[in-house]
Amino acid sequence: MEVEIGAVAHGGHCVARHEGRVVFVRHALPGELAVVLVTDDTGGSFCRGDAVEVLRPSADRVEPPCPFSGPGLCGGCDWQHASWDAQRELKAAVVEEQLQRLANVRRSVVVEELPGGPDGWRTRMRMAVGPERRAGFRGHRRHSVVVVDECVIAAPGALDEAVRREWAVGGELSITRDAGGQVHVTESGKPQPRNGRRAVPGRPIRRRGSGTAVELAAERTWRLDAEGFWQVHPAAADTLASVVRDWAGGEPGQLAWDLYGGVGLFASVLAGQVGPTGRVVVVESSHRAVQDGVANLSDLAQVEFRRGKVEDVLSSPDFVDQVPDVVVLDPPRKGAGKVVVGEIARRSPARVVYVACDPAALARDVATFAELGYQLAELRAFDAFPMTHHVECVALLVPRT
Repeated sequence: MEVEIGAVAHGGHCVARHEGRVVFVRHALPGELAVVLVTDDTGGSFCRGDAVEVLRPSADRVEPPCPFSGPGLCGGCDWQHASWDAQRELKAAVVEEQLQRLANVRRSVVVEELPGGPDGWRTRMRMAVGPERRAGFRGHRRHSVVVVDECVIAAPGALDEAVRREWAVGGELSITRDAGGQVHVTESGKPQPRNGRRAVPGRPIRRRGSGTAVELAAERTWRLDAEGFWQVHPAAADTLASVVRDWAGGEPGQLAWDLYGGVGLFASVLAGQVGPTGRVVVVESSHRAVQDGVANLSDLAQVEFRRGKVEDVLSSPDFVDQVPDVVVLDPPRKGAGKVVVGEIARRSPARVVYVACDPAALARDVATFAELGYQLAELRAFDAFPMTHHVECVALLVPRT
């Protein structure tokens, strides 16, 4: 079909319309005229497609730097066909639209670039192994593996071994290049079905590297599980920690919460603010992350870790009477949700610093906070995932005056 490409939408595509139906189009830019090949159509009010021919290109269109980017190819990047400035403008438009539509908040957003440019930044990635025993990335909304011999967004040297050798068919690779340049590769077996439901990753069958990644952020050296959570952009952890430091405003003797705290990156910042007479409570569900966090912050006696799901821990008897002065939370992509937001709001902390990797989830939680008496005071957005549709945001919420 030939369509006029409309506004950008959350998820790495633009919106077009054809014969009364919405078409979510990848590989296109707003204002373009394009021929679209439908790739997914279940017969409802919308379908999905790829722009396979651009009849009237946008001034922001560029030639994708990766030979594996394009319709039917690798699904890892969404905006390689857009200039870097245009990518950030598209992401800003998405954040603005999500906040307005889901939280009734009108705010102009600027997505700030991080050092290093749009290429060679990704330090953590997962690859799949195809039938020919070569590693690659899956197509967009597809299980098929696109075998690659390079990746323009991968950190230098990260994929050298992965693309050079053969692996077990159907397996997966978890790859980390840490701050010291050490590359850690874990090969897992073929994903196994679970009671007829979706497959789960197979057990690790081979590891290369020490398995312990060394990272630098917040003026500390961190040692953590190479497969554990850490920001994938080398400048992201330090940047986010700096914003948390600026907005948390903790004071000596106060109580701070670090929810979904991982190994304690933000807890280390909060600990410096509340001092030895204060307390920082980190809540994290990953057993290995808690182990790593305790080891990394052993010099900070005011930091304590509590393992468990955040919603369970906050409603547990020993947390019922805790009243934090400041709360920092960095939830997974689905957001914190009504239960966690409610547990935070009923304690009436003076400041809530919310780190978000999904603007829709952020907007939903901002709306819930608004219902409970909090307003969005500050917002910054960072291009921590160039070439993709993902964007990292930090929001400051304070009691409504």
